[in-house]
Amino acid sequence: MTRVDYYNDPNAPKANSIAVAVSAFIQDDEGRILMIRRTDNDLYSIPGGQLELGETLAEAAVREVREETGIECEVTEVIGLYSDPKHVIAYDDGEVRQEFSICFRAKPTGGKLQTSSESKEALWTRVDSVSELKIHSTIRLRIAHGLEEQPVFFS
Repeated sequence: MTRVDYYNDPNAPKANSIAVAVSAFIQDDEGRILMIRRTDNDLYSIPGGQLELGETLAEAAVREVREETGIECEVTEVIGLYSDPKHVIAYDDGEVRQEFSICFRAKPTGGKLQTSSESKEALWTRVDSVSELKIHSTIRLRIAHGLEEQPVFFS
């Protein structure tokens, strides 16, 4: 399924759903950031996805990181809560989702980089290389907040 992210776009379709999503900002011992290149929109992103029934938010983040990158991790704190109604995500099945996402900081604990059906690339990227990647502005915000190591952000 393909997706299109709209942010502050007056021509964006109106949201018709909302779902709880999580993402994980992870840096290795060298300070590199764990990233994926998504299969649904070809953009680079930190790993993440939708909460499933029967799991906690932290469990969802760990599962999504494992599924999308092959890396095992441990959630250590919340970076931010993102619920900006100006950010909507349109899917090709007609769903238009309002953003609602919790971004966690996590540390890698093992695993081996691999791709999945949701990630055509999984990589550790240097902080100074992030600006060269095609990343949606809402994900850039999460990365900036992760790098700032400040208290929880709300947007």
